[in-house]
Amino acid sequence: MTRPGTRLRRGHGVGLRTPSWALGGLAAWSLAIAAAPGVLALHVAATLAVGLAPVFIAWQLKLVIDGIADAASRTGVLIGPVLGLAVGGLVVSVVPQVIRFLRGEMDRRVGLLAQDRLFTAVERLPGLAPFEDPGFLDRLRLAVQSTSTSPYPNQALDGMVGTVQSTVVALGFLGTMLTLSPPMAALVLAAGLPALGAQLALSRANARMQGRIGPVERREFFYASLLSTVEAAKEIRLFGIGPFLRTRMLDHRNRANHAKQAVAKREVMTQLALSSLSAVLAGGGLVWAVLAAGAGELTPGAVAVFVAAVSGTQNALVTLTIDVARTHHSLLMFGHYREVTTAAPDPVRPGSLLPAPLRTGIELRDVWFRYSERHPWILRGVDLFIPAATSVSLVGLNGAGKSTLVKLLCRFYDPTRGRILWDGIDIRLFDVSAYRDRIGAVFQDYMHYDMTAEENIALGDLRALDDHPRLADAARRAGIHEALSALPHGYGTLLSRTYFSEADKDDPDTGLVLSEGQWQRLSLARGLLRDDRDVMILDEPSAGLDAQAEDEIHSSLRSCRAGRISVLISHRLNAVRHADMIVVLGDGRIAESGRHAELLSADGEYARLFRLQSAGYGPDNEGATLGGGVLP
Repeated sequence: MTRPGTRLRRGHGVGLRTPSWALGGLAAWSLAIAAAPGVLALHVAATLAVGLAPVFIAWQLKLVIDGIADAASRTGVLIGPVLGLAVGGLVVSVVPQVIRFLRGEMDRRVGLLAQDRLFTAVERLPGLAPFEDPGFLDRLRLAVQSTSTSPYPNQALDGMVGTVQSTVVALGFLGTMLTLSPPMAALVLAAGLPALGAQLALSRANARMQGRIGPVERREFFYASLLSTVEAAKEIRLFGIGPFLRTRMLDHRNRANHAKQAVAKREVMTQLALSSLSAVLAGGGLVWAVLAAGAGELTPGAVAVFVAAVSGTQNALVTLTIDVARTHHSLLMFGHYREVTTAAPDPVRPGSLLPAPLRTGIELRDVWFRYSERHPWILRGVDLFIPAATSVSLVGLNGAGKSTLVKLLCRFYDPTRGRILWDGIDIRLFDVSAYRDRIGAVFQDYMHYDMTAEENIALGDLRALDDHPRLADAARRAGIHEALSALPHGYGTLLSRTYFSEADKDDPDTGLVLSEGQWQRLSLARGLLRDDRDVMILDEPSAGLDAQAEDEIHSSLRSCRAGRISVLISHRLNAVRHADMIVVLGDGRIAESGRHAELLSADGEYARLFRLQSAGYGPDNEGATLGGGVLP
């Protein structure tokens, strides 16, 4: 976690500066007013009423006591102050319950609006640069926390309203003491200011401690998640590394605990000193009031109200300090939310043109790319023209730039230099959403969505969400239709065991999990929903499948991608043989290109890789199989 006031510099400069507390406070009020203006107004009014009630009650009590002490006073004179005490007591007992309801309603409404604005802002980031920036991801995680059940904007508002309330109470009691004894009022105020300073110092120390232990707690969470997730369970048990990871987890927990303990000790010592000072001051004030009453300078009621004023002022100053500290912490956390919702523009800048259906082709013209000035070049002057209705296969060793080129075609990033043209028009001029709507893709790192089978497929094109025949056709071409149809609830089966109620947790039909091969076919069906797009990108679409399944998948893909551009990435060279053009990338450049037979005849890098891969299937390459096909 970065320190407040610093700038995250990693990646593409997505890191942002922590806003001032004033701006954060204004943003919190603005959010609350937009979410629930009426509830906010009632909340503020009720909170101030509760704050003023103790001062009002103290004065009514003075009038009652003085009225009782005055033998000449009439009973009727006491009715007003007694009714005042009753009203004050009613406010103190009833209004806090109303405030609790209003605060909960504020949490619900502000949390909903804040969450909507946060993820709307995230959606406005069209590229991948922010999501590959660790600093931004850390801030995003904290921003999501700020919209939780008790949103930090509301906590900040509570703190600010509480600060106003405590200030009103303190001023009210100080004004009361001024009417009785200006010197004592000055003494109480003078004693309260050091307490306020000490509490603020504790708040800053706590904030600094939280900043220091943030990375330590994240490491603790990392080890805890490893020990409690199925993804790591196999290796942890096979390698016997559970005790090692648990030790690491507890070590980080202890480090955080030691830091918290040091601040807690300092807080206890400070509070003891402040409490002692308050006790001495209250005792001294009581002695003075009794002596003054004995000398006839104060009435019994004045003594009562004076004692209440001393105690009330001290409590109000302590509460004021706590509210300031709470506001400080809440605005600090809310600052992460503001940073994300007002993020610096993504390097991928949206255009406004709408792309027409591809007619001529896509051209990469002197394309260079690197992730930042501190990173090496991944693509170095790539020139490539892909005619419409052409199948292209990208081949090369790991790190050659294949996946990066696909990211540029999808506009997850823009070239550092050079241009990518769609029928001669720079794709940076297009509206990003409209441009991507003309592209279909199946990625190697496909997603598992904890949703039903039909929803998992329909996410490829939400217009098909209620079109079961279309979903079934995509599943059939991906070779997963029969498996989905055989599920307990068919395509409506939930593909997860994450969500279920207590009543049906033991029902095996509540949710099921597919095998990796089935998940891969499901992701392929998701991509095939967009087989009518101008460009189909296939990034290792058959990785992890057996030889027969791979052959079936590639046969299906060849038929569905006919008549449009398809870009296939595969390390299994037998899968790329049928492409109209094979492009071999090496060191960020195009090493060679051509058809399969041409590249074998050229005896270059492609031929070397092909022979190297074929050698594993036997000494006689003629008729040897590779990935479900037959080598020439």
